[in-house]
Amino acid sequence: MSATLKSLRALADPTRLRIVALLQRDELSVNELQEITRLGQSRISTHLGLLTETGLLTSRREGKRAFYRLIPSADAAAHEFIRLAVRGAQELPESEGDQLNLKRVLARRNEMATVYFNQVAGRFDRSYGPGRSWQAFGHLLLRILPPLIVADLGSGEGLLAELLARRCLKVIAVDNSERMVAFGARKARQNGLKNLEFRQGDIEDPPVESASVDLVILSQALHHAMDPARAITAAKRILKPGGQLLILDLVKHRFEQARELYGDQFLGFGESELHQWLEDAGFRKIEISVVAREEQLPHFETLLAAAERS
Repeated sequence: MSATLKSLRALADPTRLRIVALLQRDELSVNELQEITRLGQSRISTHLGLLTETGLLTSRREGKRAFYRLIPSADAAAHEFIRLAVRGAQELPESEGDQLNLKRVLARRNEMATVYFNQVAGRFDRSYGPGRSWQAFGHLLLRILPPLIVADLGSGEGLLAELLARRCLKVIAVDNSERMVAFGARKARQNGLKNLEFRQGDIEDPPVESASVDLVILSQALHHAMDPARAITAAKRILKPGGQLLILDLVKHRFEQARELYGDQFLGFGESELHQWLEDAGFRKIEISVVAREEQLPHFETLLAAAERS
C-alpha cells in the first residue's frame, strides 16, 4: 500500500483526527491525551500506533511516560494531510471540548506546584506512618489561612463552614433548606463561632452583598443547581476583585440513581463544560483537575476547579 493510501486510511477515523489536531499545538503524553479526550488508554495507544506507522507522528520517552508529537521533518504531502486532518477535527462535535481541555492541561503542566502536589499525594497512602492522615494535614493547612471573608454556597449543615470559621475573619454559609440553616446556626452558637453566619437562600442568587467576600466555595453543591452556569455567575457577583472561586464537584458519571438517592440535578460535569462556564462568567486563571477517585463502585471522581475574579 502506498504512503498516500496509508495516510488517507489513518485519517479516516474521527478519533485520529482529534489526536492530530491536539498534537498540532504541542507534544502530549498518552495520559494527557486520555484526560483531554476522555477516552481509554488502550484506545488512545492504538490510534497513536497507527498514526506513527504512517509517518505522521514521532515519540520520545521521559521516564515511564511516552510523549507524542507531529513529525517535524514531514514532507509537503504529510503537511497537507495534517492540515486537512485539523480542518476535519474542527468540524467534529468534540472539537470545542478538546481545545478547552488542551488549554487546561497545558496550563497545569506549567504549574510546578500542582505537579509536586500530585507526586506527594500519590505517595501518601503507599506506606503507613503513625499519626499521618488527611485529617491531620487538613487541620495543619487550616492554620495557614489568612483572615478571609468566605461564602460557603450550598453549605448543608455547615461542616466545612464550621472548620473555616475557626480561622477565617468571617464565614457566610448559604443553603436553601430552612432545616439545615437552623441546624447549622444552632451548632455555631453552641461552639461559640460568632463569625459564622447562616443564611437561607439559593446558590443561584445568594443573599450576599456584591463584591463583599474574598473566597466563594461551592463544595458538592453545583450539581444540585437548576442552572449551574447561573450559580457561577452569582459567585462572581459576590466576590471582591481578585477574589477566588473554588469548586469541588463530581466528574460527569452515569450513576442515574444519584438523582433519586441524593437529589442531584446533574450527574457531575465535564472539565471542558465547567471551564467554559467559568470563562463565560469572566473568571481568569482557571485551573481544573481531577483530585480523587473512589475505590468502590460507581467509582465517583472528584474535580477541583479554581478561578479568580478579574
